[in-house]
Amino acid sequence: MSVLTRAEARKRALTVDVERYLVDLDLTCGDEVFGSTTTVKFSVREGAAEGTGGAGTFAELRPETLLRAELDGQALDLAADFGDGRLRLRGLAEGPHELRVVARMPYSRVGEGMHRFTDPADGRVYLYSMCFLANAPQVFACFDQPDLKAVFEVSVTAPDEWTVLGNGVARRTGAGRWECAATPPLSTYLMAVAAGPYHSVRTEHAGLPFGLHVRRSLGEFLDADAEELLEVTRRCFDRYHEVFDEPYPFDSYDQAFVPEFNAGAMENPGLVTLRD
Repeated sequence: MSVLTRAEARKRALTVDVERYLVDLDLTCGDEVFGSTTTVKFSVREGAAEGTGGAGTFAELRPETLLRAELDGQALDLAADFGDGRLRLRGLAEGPHELRVVARMPYSRVGEGMHRFTDPADGRVYLYSMCFLANAPQVFACFDQPDLKAVFEVSVTAPDEWTVLGNGVARRTGAGRWECAATPPLSTYLMAVAAGPYHSVRTEHAGLPFGLHVRRSLGEFLDADAEELLEVTRRCFDRYHEVFDEPYPFDSYDQAFVPEFNAGAMENPGLVTLRD
């Protein structure tokens, strides 16, 4: 995997504006991999393609298998255009473009990318993403640098008995099918998903749905602490609204207490993950 340099990041930021990610994850592909289909809507900036036969840049992806990639509806040559974690995009004209990438991604057991955990207490499976620091390409194809923010629309296929959580309110749209509300522009490292048969405690405050989530084998302990946790959360929100002119800009606030988490917490907008 190539390491993004500061010079490369500066050049890419001068070349492209990223508008939107449509990320569709299939969590029903077995124990080792999951499906990831990403559509990226982006534009080449004015002047970036002048005198060069079109601009060139790249997206990042670290798949188990890259099945196909299309730029503006035309298939890319994966043998020539993909390697070392980079999907090269060549000859880009000024204006809007669309990149579509279909891949099988490996589950993580070390808390990077999409972590998969089987609870020894009852055999239930739980998943959660950790896209920080540079692990978003283990979940979806992207221009992975923090200043290239974009709207995220995430959809998920999961076992029917599971709950799915995301940066925006996740709604069940059919058997095992979920769609998360579109977000304000986010950096790629803040995209977040959690899925599994979570035990949840939900409430509402200041017009926002709040949720606490934990694996079922720890449900009784969450229930014992839920009121204290929610009261602290309410008081923090109220205080922030007193101190800052801008209100909380997201549509919900979930806190998922997840297993085998490398950090104390990751403050993903709308879905904070914490070590359980």
